[in-house]
Amino acid sequence: MLFPACSAPSPPPRVVITGAGIITALGVGWKPNAEGFRAGKSAFRPITQFDVSRQRVKTAAEIELPAMLPPTRLSPWRAARLDRAGVMLLLAAQEAWQQAEWQSDGDLPLILGTTAGGMALGEAYFRQATQWPSRHRQQPSRAIHYQPQVQARLVLEALGAAGSITIISNACASGSNAIGQAWDSIRRGQAQRVLAGGYDALSELVFSGFAALQSLSPTVCRPFDAHRDGLALGEGAAVLALESLPHATRRGAVILGELIGYGTAIDQHHLTQPHPQGNIALAVMQQACAAAGVVPEDIDYINAHGTGTPLNDISEAVAISHWAGRRAATLPVSSTKASVGHLLGGAGAAGAVACLMALREQWLPTQAAFETPDAACSFPIVHEPQDAVVNVALSNAFGFGGVNAALILRRWV
Repeated sequence: MLFPACSAPSPPPRVVITGAGIITALGVGWKPNAEGFRAGKSAFRPITQFDVSRQRVKTAAEIELPAMLPPTRLSPWRAARLDRAGVMLLLAAQEAWQQAEWQSDGDLPLILGTTAGGMALGEAYFRQATQWPSRHRQQPSRAIHYQPQVQARLVLEALGAAGSITIISNACASGSNAIGQAWDSIRRGQAQRVLAGGYDALSELVFSGFAALQSLSPTVCRPFDAHRDGLALGEGAAVLALESLPHATRRGAVILGELIGYGTAIDQHHLTQPHPQGNIALAVMQQACAAAGVVPEDIDYINAHGTGTPLNDISEAVAISHWAGRRAATLPVSSTKASVGHLLGGAGAAGAVACLMALREQWLPTQAAFETPDAACSFPIVHEPQDAVVNVALSNAFGFGGVNAALILRRWV
C-alpha cells in the first residue's frame, strides 16, 4: 500500500515591526526620545505628583504630559476617565497605530505589561474610603478604572479597534514578556497583527515601597558603575505594532525592523535578589539567540536591564560575560534607565524601542552618569555618543520575583 508523502511543516512566519510608540520623561514620541537616548540625556526632576518631603529621595523621571490629548474616537466624557497611566498608554499606542497605518477593521489583540496599572486611582479610592467613609462620589469610577484591562479597553476604543486583551504583570519583565507573547502568537498563526508593550506611571505607593527597601539612589542612577548606589524610578509607556511579514507585505507597509528572538525563564534563587552568577539571565539570552538563529558574535548592541543596584548589575554583568565569551570585550552595552529611570512594567518595552531606534538610525544609546566601570564588566559601556553599524540588538529585562526576559531585534534593509 502506498501512503502519501508527508510534507514538511512550513516555517513560522517572520514577525516585523511596523509601528512604535513611546513616551518617557524625555518627551512624547520617537523624536525626543531618540535624541535623548543618543545624547545620553538625563530626564530626572523633582517629583510633583505626590508629597516626598519626608522621603530621602525626592526626584524621579517624571513626565510632563501634554495639556490636551490628540483626537481619538473616545468621547470627551470617556477621555476624561483616563488616569495618568492610561493617558501615557494611549499616547504610545496611538503613535504605534498611526505609524503602522493600521485600519480599524479586523481583529486586533492587545497584549500589555504593567506592574501598577491605575495605582493612583487605587490610592485616591483608599484615601477617600478611610478619611471620608460616608462619601461615595467618584468611588465606583475609581474602582473600575483602577483595573488595567479597563485602561486597555479604552485604548482599543480610542483607536476604533476591537480584539482580545491580555495583561501580563510579572514585575520588570512585564513589557518584554508582553512583546514576546505577541511574537509567539503571530508565529503560531493565532494572529496576523498584535499591539503589544508595557506601561507604568509613578505612584506614591510604589515609590514609597522602593524607598522603604532602600533601593532608590540618593545621588544619581549609574548602572554598572563601581560607585552605583541604587535605582531611580521613572514612568512611561512603549508599544510596538507587530505583524506577520506576509500580512505587512500584502498591504505595502513600511517595515521598521524585525523581532527575531525571545526567551523567558524564572530565577528561583530569591524573591528580590538575582542569582549572583546570573544563571537565568544567561539562560534567557541563550534562549533568545537559539530562537533567532544567532550567536553572540552577531549581536551589535545590548540594551541592558542595568538598574544601578549593586546586586542586579553584577549578576547581569556576569551573565553577559559568560554568554558573550570573547565577544564581550568589544560588545557595546548601555542602560537607558540612566536617562529615563526604571519604568517597571514599561521598562522592557522601552528598551526594545531604544534598540529599534539604534537599528533604524545607526547609533548606540548613550548611558548617562557613568564614570568608573565595575570590575565585573568585561564589556564596554557606551558613555559617549557614537555612530555605529547596528544590525542586531538584544534587550534584557529582569524583574523582582525572578522573571527574566530577553528580546532580539534585527535591522530591516
